[in-house]
Amino acid sequence: MTIRSVLIANRGEIAVRIIRACRELGIETVQAFSTADENSLAVRLADRSVCVGGPSPTESYLNVNALVQAALTSKVDAVHPGYGFLSENAGFAEAVLAAGLTFVGPDPSAIRLMGDKAAARKLAMETGVPVVQGSPDPVADVEEAARLAAEIGYPVLVKASAGGGGRGMRVMENEKQLREGLERASSEAKAAFGSGEVYIERYISPVRHVEVQVMGDGKDVIHFGERDCTIQRRHQKLLEESPSPIVSEDLRKRMTHAACQLARAVNYKGAGTLEFIVDAAGSEFFFIEMNTRIQVEHPVTEAVTGVDLVKLQLRVASGEPLPLRQSDVRFHGHAIECRINAEDSEKGFMPRPGKLTEFELPAGPGVRVDTHAYASYDLPPYYDSLIAKLIVWDETREAAIARMQRALRELHISGVKTTREFHQRLLAEPAFAKAEVSTQFVRDTMYAEHPMRHML
Repeated sequence: MTIRSVLIANRGEIAVRIIRACRELGIETVQAFSTADENSLAVRLADRSVCVGGPSPTESYLNVNALVQAALTSKVDAVHPGYGFLSENAGFAEAVLAAGLTFVGPDPSAIRLMGDKAAARKLAMETGVPVVQGSPDPVADVEEAARLAAEIGYPVLVKASAGGGGRGMRVMENEKQLREGLERASSEAKAAFGSGEVYIERYISPVRHVEVQVMGDGKDVIHFGERDCTIQRRHQKLLEESPSPIVSEDLRKRMTHAACQLARAVNYKGAGTLEFIVDAAGSEFFFIEMNTRIQVEHPVTEAVTGVDLVKLQLRVASGEPLPLRQSDVRFHGHAIECRINAEDSEKGFMPRPGKLTEFELPAGPGVRVDTHAYASYDLPPYYDSLIAKLIVWDETREAAIARMQRALRELHISGVKTTREFHQRLLAEPAFAKAEVSTQFVRDTMYAEHPMRHML
């Protein structure tokens, strides 16, 4: 292991997760923090810490110069970006490398290429990976968009080329909506991602959202199976599980092969996730995007494979070849992850930051909790609302659902509203038990009569 010290350029539970992996590998950790995170668990657990700016993300976790300077001042060997913030920013990766440090992630060229959804889609077509019918390149103007949409057929989905996390996506039901909404979608994309480029594709519904975890060392790529992320609202994932309950062995073989094929096309190095939509019959799949980082939901993959993906990230970043071949990856049992957010699920999942007056976590066989919170912790209002990830594993999906229901009953958080009750309600749904859901299940079934359904 050539990496001896790492600056963690992130916050929250992923920072804690990285610290724990580093400690087990004998790597010193330096936690970058904003003034709002001075009392965070990550700062408490790290070997050292360094303040990189004010509470606003632009002052701290999105401040490239401050983070690189913090890494140089701390004399670390590497920088781990976690997920979110600058984790998929090619400029940040380049700045880290230019400073003579190791970036724990893929090469900037791969981040840049796969981070551009239109370019990634074009590469997928060139490598024979199935994609949804749509524009081969970003659309030049509304006239081109209208012409292509007429050929594809309505409804169509408008996507920001540089988008992520479901942002910059709009469904257009007809030409009138497209003409009125395309410029607005482009302006929103420009404001959010720095690029106003958008492309369009056929809108398929109902669908399931299934993704494949890959890891590469620049020469070879292997996969760690799939995760089902169908339960979501506004393209934001709420619950994930592995394996997918609707993916057959034949579909799994085709999808994982496609994922590795596309990652190999860019000589991928590090952890990455290829995201697909699967039709209602569970027979066809289409590539939608690649996330060039570790995912929030990586623990369910770790639970069914027994592989520590963060440690593997660090080993690959240090220059080691993949220590596993595809035949070495074994899958066993079923895992589910519930995202426990500080949100009011009865009021459009509105964020509810505040002080945690009670914080009791579940335990017992097959239960894992990844969190950065603790009793008396004051959740800052500047960042995402994730409090904890509750992960369970058992031999079968049915047993894993029962274990998650038990774990949720043991979870007690006071001081803020959380999504605990939402997950309890979801797991009690007969359709969820039978895996008869789509990406619109929360909106169209669970909240079909809810007055705030339009916010889902």
